Amino acid sequence: MPGQPPPGQQADPQQAGPRQAAPQRLALPGRPDRERGVHRVFIGMAAGVGKTCRALNELRDRLERGEDALIGILETHGRAGTALAAQGLPVFARRAVPGTTDLSELDLEGLLDRRPQVVLIDELAHTNAPGSTHAKRWQDVNALLDAGITVLSTVNVQHLESLNDTVARLTGVRVRERIPDTVLREATELILVDLTPHDLRARLRAGQVYSPDRAELALTNFFTTPNLTALREIALRQVASVVEHAPQAASGAREVVIVAVTATEGAARLIRRGGQLAARLHAPLHVVTVRGVRISAPESRLLDTYRALTGALGGQFDVIGPADVAAALIAHANQVQATQIVMGESRRSRWSGWWRGDIIHRVLSGTRDVDVHIISRD
Repeated sequence: MPGQPPPGQQADPQQAGPRQAAPQRLALPGRPDRERGVHRVFIGMAAGVGKTCRALNELRDRLERGEDALIGILETHGRAGTALAAQGLPVFARRAVPGTTDLSELDLEGLLDRRPQVVLIDELAHTNAPGSTHAKRWQDVNALLDAGITVLSTVNVQHLESLNDTVARLTGVRVRERIPDTVLREATELILVDLTPHDLRARLRAGQVYSPDRAELALTNFFTTPNLTALREIALRQVASVVEHAPQAASGAREVVIVAVTATEGAARLIRRGGQLAARLHAPLHVVTVRGVRISAPESRLLDTYRALTGALGGQFDVIGPADVAAALIAHANQVQATQIVMGESRRSRWSGWWRGDIIHRVLSGTRDVDVHIISRD
């Protein structure tokens, strides 16, 4: 389908090619020592940069050091280089999906019983088959970590929830499988696996990422040089942002971000923008909607979606009142000591804004020492 990445876009990559930059291992500050397992995430800009092979190489090193390490689940997608990197490594058997003949998933319960020291879990953003213990693979990883097992996982940066709108705008592709930003924030270590757009496209042409027919489609759609350049910059910035995310000193200025939304389709974009702002400022995120007298069933479902999205970004979702929107926002901003408010561009006409009192102008005039960000509807 034009504009869509070819099947397997979320898959992990081939072995390192020429001029590949060495992976950057970045320990995250402020992570307390605890019994929970160590989580090392291999992250890159797109499929093909070398994440899975780097993780497999680390697994092999651990085995040679005498650690009890194995592959929990690996998606090779027929790539010879990935299969070669995994050759000889112990593999834990997959769980067959009931009612199917060729589908299998991670055997979470089996791994928890087996309790290896280290396990490799490929494709963190993967959606599990119906009937699995968890809906998403990253939730399986959390269960392994809670059991004290070290996990080596892989993910492409475009699968981060807060970046969904940004990636769609830059590449024209809306990524459907996403992980909460908190997964990266709570990781013990990020390993950035980097590759230039030129070298990644060369891998595609050589058939190292997709079959020749898929590779040609990829080169002209998702894997264009401008798209890859943008994704590479996003990956570098995102990793830097997460690494810098540490608890603020008690004496430092405390930032608090509020995002004001309504039960409309465009609110997800506001929440993600607010989440990005909160992450940069190391600030708590509050997403609020003002309680109306009546709310329809579709509006209620939208608000449930926005509540879940807020949680994925590590924020808190609240329904506030009374129905006077501006007054309610001002009161809530004072209550939580907000320093930043994110709002959407007003949909009201100029006449309506004059007659009823424009909400944005009222919030601007009713708050002190608060930056108000107005996000365009386009």
